[in-house]
Amino acid sequence: MELKYDISVVVPLFNEEESLPELYSWIKRVMDENKFSFEIVFIDDGSKDNSWSVIEKLNEEDSCAKGIKFQRNYGKSAALQKGFEAVQGAVVITMDADLQDSPDEIPELYRMIVEEELDVVSGWKKKRYDPMTKTIPTKLYNWAARRITGIYLHDFNCGLKAYKNVVVKSIEVYGDMHRYIPPLAKYAGFNRIGEKVVQHQARKYGTTKFGLNRFINGPLDLLSVAFIGKFAKKPMHLFGALGMLMFMIGFGFSFYLIIDKVFIDQAGKLISSRTEFFIALAAMIMGVQFFLAGFVAELIGRNSSQRNVYLVEKTLDVN
Repeated sequence: MELKYDISVVVPLFNEEESLPELYSWIKRVMDENKFSFEIVFIDDGSKDNSWSVIEKLNEEDSCAKGIKFQRNYGKSAALQKGFEAVQGAVVITMDADLQDSPDEIPELYRMIVEEELDVVSGWKKKRYDPMTKTIPTKLYNWAARRITGIYLHDFNCGLKAYKNVVVKSIEVYGDMHRYIPPLAKYAGFNRIGEKVVQHQARKYGTTKFGLNRFINGPLDLLSVAFIGKFAKKPMHLFGALGMLMFMIGFGFSFYLIIDKVFIDQAGKLISSRTEFFIALAAMIMGVQFFLAGFVAELIGRNSSQRNVYLVEKTLDVN
């Protein structure tokens, strides 16, 4: 695909009508000062306020302001995925619409991608203005993500990130995977991942859109990312190994029971009345189940090519 711009800015949003004009003006000022060719793609994730009307007005004033409106609320990951499919810039910048991410960071993020030849640059909000109820779980998630993925970033969930265009075209973001796009990029073969300390600003309008469900979804998504990244193309390597381990444990107990009954305790109690018998039986059954799960996963993986479908209600100058 032909790249038409230096930078594409993807802004997912939900009920942010107050902040959009200020955010647009701020981004445009930064782009004009640095003489970047650019587009801003606003993804309205089913807003209930006048966010889309604001986007339409911005588009009428400047064709660089583009928009995609979902028919309903699908979540931030869906919004980012749709934005990634639409962008036509060599460098793709993502940021939140609540003015907590500073567009002044864009030139340096762009430089790091272009001059340092990084695939991904993730923002690090070293000094945060979020409440303790958000910062403490975030620190725990980041620690766990570093340990599981092997990517040593301080802030996986920072909305301000930069990517090479080829990166966003090569990954699929779904569910709540927006928290872990760097690992998705790594598992797709893009290993040059950097980090930049970015300014975090206090929310100026509205309220946060994230609820208590993030405390549950975050760890589950992390496990999903780790599993998909390592075993999506070879699930039998995981399930087969577990199945083999469990079967060997069961077989070992069975062999012990047979040797004990034949050569040591011939007059003792029946094998079927011993605890070891039930351990052996359960372990071998579990081993077979793991093998079957691996085979089914292999069949599904080799025959499934359907991508998630998000119903778009309206677009403005996208493609």
